[in-house]
Amino acid sequence: MAEEEKQKIERGDIVHLDYDLWIADDNILFDTTSKELAEEHEITDENAVYQPKALIVDEGKALSGLYKSLLKAEVGKEYEVELPPEEGLGERDPKLVEWHMMNEIKRQKLEPVVGKDITIKDKSGRERTGIVTMVSPRRVRVDYNNPLAGKTLRYKYKVLDKAAEGEDKVMTILEMDFGRKDDFDIKTENDEVEIKLPDVCKYDQLWLIAKYKIVNDLREYAGFMKIRFIEEYVKKEEKEEEKKEGEESKEDKEGEEEKEVEPKEEEGGEEKEAEKVEELKEEKGTEPEQSVKEDEEGER
Repeated sequence: MAEEEKQKIERGDIVHLDYDLWIADDNILFDTTSKELAEEHEITDENAVYQPKALIVDEGKALSGLYKSLLKAEVGKEYEVELPPEEGLGERDPKLVEWHMMNEIKRQKLEPVVGKDITIKDKSGRERTGIVTMVSPRRVRVDYNNPLAGKTLRYKYKVLDKAAEGEDKVMTILEMDFGRKDDFDIKTENDEVEIKLPDVCKYDQLWLIAKYKIVNDLREYAGFMKIRFIEEYVKKEEKEEEKKEGEESKEDKEGEEEKEVEPKEEEGGEEKEAEKVEELKEEKGTEPEQSVKEDEEGER
């Protein structure tokens, strides 16, 4: 009995689930965690990652109808639930259908195509994405309602697991809010958590946005009151040594080049020197030793 209670889903749980989301009225598959099913229905997204989705079971974290269904679910069982618009993405709002002048669209270097998404900047620079519903020579009509607004939805889902307390919840929140959990070094103790960031976080602008959401979820759903993020910058000693070796090698090379340009002694240098001495002797007529000897004989 105790084991069964552990498998029940409760508010605040962090779970992984596989799901297929259908537009019930038209029986059209809109989203799925199964790549095979996406390929079968020709809705594959090259940018999508087909894997179980991490989700916090709470109001505002899941669609209202799905949240209510999850509170009755158990790990490992399959469920199917229909969500009317009021429990899904709500009703359509006619005020969110807007006209834009074609010269405004061209100025932003956009090419409107009926049925395709378009992202337009307003006068304040804020970007909004909608679906093009009509194109005329002078104007473009864009629907900014959620594509599923006003639709009855059908979820087929299976809860695969619940995140355990501590590090497991931290990893799942990182996966959910940042989109990845690899290479994070996590240490937990009581109500404190220390997260050493991988290098990618130092340069990814998305991390700066996700960080505050992660902090909120760690406090609200994992029970951590003190959260530390550590960025580590290590001096690359090996690179410094390689640089020094390179400088020494360069100096040695320069020294060798200097040696190569030193003037070489001409061949036969000693013979030429001896010839010069002989020439000097001939100019004086006699060698110094012979002159001294003749002087001594004259005195006698």
